[in-house]
Amino acid sequence: MTRGFELLPAIDLRGGRVVRLQQGDFERETTYSDDPVSVAVAFAAGGAEWLHVVDLDGARTGSPAHVATTQAITAAVGGEVRVEVAGGLRTAAGVRRAFAAGASRVVLGTAALRDPAFAEAAVNDYGTDRVAVAIDVRDGRASGDGWVPSAATSDALQAIRRLADAGVSTFEVTAIERDGLLEGPDLELLIRAVGLKRGRIIASAGIASVEDIAAVRGIGCAGAIVGRALYEGQLSLRDALSAAAAS
Repeated sequence: MTRGFELLPAIDLRGGRVVRLQQGDFERETTYSDDPVSVAVAFAAGGAEWLHVVDLDGARTGSPAHVATTQAITAAVGGEVRVEVAGGLRTAAGVRRAFAAGASRVVLGTAALRDPAFAEAAVNDYGTDRVAVAIDVRDGRASGDGWVPSAATSDALQAIRRLADAGVSTFEVTAIERDGLLEGPDLELLIRAVGLKRGRIIASAGIASVEDIAAVRGIGCAGAIVGRALYEGQLSLRDALSAAAAS
C-alpha cells in the first residue's frame, strides 16, 4: 500500500490540559488550552488527517492517565481524523484500552525498548500499520521512562534494527535536545535512521517551518509531528499540510 506523507499535529496532555514541554522537561511547561477536545476539533476542521495525542502523565508514571480524554477526542473527530496515542502504554491491557478508546495507531516506547517481544506481540495482535515505536534520542541513545535523565538507554539505531526484526515498521524519531525549541529538526539523526532502510521514519522535534517539513520529506521521512510551532502561530496548519502534500 502506498501512503502519503503524514502530518501529525501534536496534542500533549498533562493534568487534563494541552501543554508543550521543552526538551521533555516537566519544569519547562507551557499550557495552551484547558480543552483538549476543542483543540482536536480545530485541527480536524483545519484539514488534519492525523492527530498525535501524548499522555505525558502516563509517560512519566508508566500507566495511562488520559484514556477518557482520548476517547472524547476520538469520538469528536474519529469520523474524519485518525488518532494515534502515545504515553504509558507498557502493558497489553494498556494497549487494548487505547484501541478501545478509538485509537487508530498506538505508539509504544519504554516497554518496546526494554522488550522487543512486547512490540512483536502488539504487531501480531493488531497489525503493523497500527503499531509504531517512539525512538526518543539523547546523545545517540534511545531513552524511555518519560525521558528522565536517569532512564535506561540503548543505542538508537540498534534499537530500530531490533524492533524492525520484531515486525515494527513505523518509528517516530525525536531528538530530545530539540524538542519544543523551534530550532529545526535534527537532520543528521533522521538521515541515519532513514538510511537503515528498516521501516518508515516519522520526524519529531524542532519542526517550525514549511522548510523544515520539506527538509524531512526530502531525506525520506514518511511524516512529521508538529507541536509548538502550530500553537504559537509560527507555522499555520494550512501551510504545514500544503508542505506535507507537495510533490
